[in-house]
Amino acid sequence: MTDRVETNRVDINKIEANGGEEMHKTLADADTAERFITEKHLGERIRRLRLKKSMGLVDLGKHTGLSASFLSQLETGRVVPTLRNLARIAMVFSKDLSYFFETEPSPIFRVHRKRDRVRIPQTGVEPPTYTFESLGYMVADRHMDPYFAEFIPLPEHVEPRSHMHTGFEFLYVVAGELALRHGEQEAKLGPGDAVYFDAGTPHSYRCAGAKSAEAVIVTMHQAPADHPQSLRPAAAGAPGRPGQPVLLSRTNLTEVK
Repeated sequence: MTDRVETNRVDINKIEANGGEEMHKTLADADTAERFITEKHLGERIRRLRLKKSMGLVDLGKHTGLSASFLSQLETGRVVPTLRNLARIAMVFSKDLSYFFETEPSPIFRVHRKRDRVRIPQTGVEPPTYTFESLGYMVADRHMDPYFAEFIPLPEHVEPRSHMHTGFEFLYVVAGELALRHGEQEAKLGPGDAVYFDAGTPHSYRCAGAKSAEAVIVTMHQAPADHPQSLRPAAAGAPGRPGQPVLLSRTNLTEVK
């Protein structure tokens, strides 16, 4: 019995002599725990959720039963929330608790060099009306499609082919002159002019000058959920009917009658 007690004393002495390294193998020290919490950016995540809903601290406090001053300290990292308080906040934004501890995706940042882009002619049309280069091909889950397009002068007897797709389209003319037909409307655009329109209406482009026209085009294939549908005419269901919204930003824009 005495030998066993002495052995235990020796083991304890070894642990103390090693600065408690044996204990660190099984218990998380305070610094490690604090670093883990800091890396999760709990306060920043709470603030992003709140601002995304355009909600003030007082409003969030009413929904969670927490004071605005306490929530402010949470967002700035001065206090650490308990799981109970974190759950209250999560329920307000219809999130699971795991949302606050999952690894955050890296911010998207992709550079598309001019030398790496591929120029593609308009398909299914001879001769093609334009060529285009994707400016976002390296982003897999992109929410919009940006393009650089060059519109080629066409013989007068050649009519450009109309097309349509869901969502909206934005076009900015960089150089040259471009005629855009949208349903029964047509506009002539010059350098610096821009147009935003509903892409669900048949539309086509035509180079309106002797030299090629260049433009940047951005398409969004799905209408945003918060898009004010009331701006659309009630009887604008049939493609090609007048009344679809076409918003023109002018520098020296001229309507083609």
